Amino acid sequence: MFWAMFAVAMGFVGLVVLGVLAVRVFLEAQRLGRQVAESAERINRAAEDLERATLSAARSADTL
Repeated sequence: MFWAMFAVAMGFVGLVVLGVLAVRVFLEAQRLGRQVAESAERINRAAEDLERATLSAARSADTL
């Protein structure tokens, strides 16, 4: 009887450990998603700035 109760307790502990690890993975995935979104926004802003600078340089070259 002891071994059966011990096995059930170990199963429960294993499920708790897996649950804690799943929560940690979920939180890290959310953090990574926020960082990716922020990086994409920065890249888009830089691309827009580069496009504006290119257009400005092209206009300057046309007037020469």
